[in-house]
Amino acid sequence: MRPETQAIVDEIKQSLSLLRRYLDWDKAKARLASLNEIVEDPTLWDNPQRAQKLLRERQHLDTALTAYSQLAARLDDAVGLIELGEEEGDDEVVNEAEASLAALQTEVQKREVEALLSGEADGNDTFLEVHAGAGGTESQDWTEMLLRMYMRWAEEQGYKVELIESAAGEEAGLKSATIQVKGSNAFGWLKTESGVHRLVRISPYDSNARRHTSFASVWVYPVVDETIDIAVAESDCRIDTYRASGAGGQHVNTTDSAVRITHVPTGIVVQCQMERSQHKNRATAWNMLKARLYEMELKKREDAAHAAAASKTEIGWGHQIRSYVLQPYQMVKDLRTGIVNTNPAAVLDGDITAFIEAALAQRVHGGGPAKIEDLD
Repeated sequence: MRPETQAIVDEIKQSLSLLRRYLDWDKAKARLASLNEIVEDPTLWDNPQRAQKLLRERQHLDTALTAYSQLAARLDDAVGLIELGEEEGDDEVVNEAEASLAALQTEVQKREVEALLSGEADGNDTFLEVHAGAGGTESQDWTEMLLRMYMRWAEEQGYKVELIESAAGEEAGLKSATIQVKGSNAFGWLKTESGVHRLVRISPYDSNARRHTSFASVWVYPVVDETIDIAVAESDCRIDTYRASGAGGQHVNTTDSAVRITHVPTGIVVQCQMERSQHKNRATAWNMLKARLYEMELKKREDAAHAAAASKTEIGWGHQIRSYVLQPYQMVKDLRTGIVNTNPAAVLDGDITAFIEAALAQRVHGGGPAKIEDLD
C-alpha cells in the first residue's frame, strides 16, 4: 500500500476510534437493547410524552451505532480491495478503492463532528435570527446576504427552511428576519453561529465607491419540543398585535394579524407575521419565546461550566466572531478558531461547514488560540 494511502487509512482508523469513544460503544449498545425491550411494552403509550422521548432516544442510538458499523465495514472492504488489487497488479481496482477511501475519509470526519452534538437540545430544530447593525442600507443589505448564506447552507444539508418573520429595509436589504431550520441536529450544527458578523467591502450604495464596514448580529436558539417544559407567566409578557408588512397589492394584510411578545423580566422580544391567522402567529411567537428562554438557560449553564476557559468569547454586540473582507483583498476569517477561506463568494453561497466544524470542536474540546487577530 502506498504511503499516502496508508496515511489516509490510519487517519480514518483514528477517527473511528474517537467516534467509538464518543458513542461510548458498550454502554450505547446496552441502552439500545434496553430501549428495544421497552418499546415492545404495550403500556408504553399510556404516557405519550415519555413514549416519544424514548422513541427519539432509540432512533438516535440506532442511527449512530448503525452508521459506525457501516463506516468500519466500508474501511475493511476498501483496504481489502487495495490489497487484492496490488496482489493481482490490477491498478483499476486499486484506484477505485482509493477513491472510495477518500470519500469515506470525508464522511468519517463529518460523523466525528456530529458525535460532538451531544448537548441537551442539539438534536432539535432551531430558530435563527439576523439583525442589522448601525449603518442604514449598507448593514441592511449585509443582513440579507447573511440570511441567504444560512438558507443556502441549510438547504444543501437537506434541512427544511421556513421564514417566520422579516422586516424590509428602507431602500434595500433587511432590518431583521427569523427563519426556522427543521431537521436532525439543526440547533447543534448552527449554535456556534450566534454572534456579530463583520463585512468589509466597497459599498454599492456609495457614489464615491468608498470602503465600508458593516455589522449584523446572528442569534440561534433551539425549538422547544414537548419533552422540554418551559413555564412562562403571561403576566410577565406584553403582547402587541399589528398589521403585517407586505409587498403591496393583494399581499397587504388588512387585519392586525402579526404578533409581538415582549418578556418584560428579560427584555426578550419575539414576533411572527408570516401567517394570516393571528392565532397561528401568536402560537408561533409563544414557541419562539419559550425557545429563547430555554437557550438563555443553556447559555448560563455553559458559561458556568466554562467560566475559567481561556478561549471563552462573549457573544454580544461589538464582539464579532467572523470577518468577511471583499475589498481590498478576498478573505473570510473566523476570529475564534483562526479558520480562513480565501473564496468569500463560496462562503456567502453557503460554504460555511468548515467554520462550523472548527467552532464545534473548539467548544467541546476547549483550548484554541487565546487571541486571533482580526482582518483589516
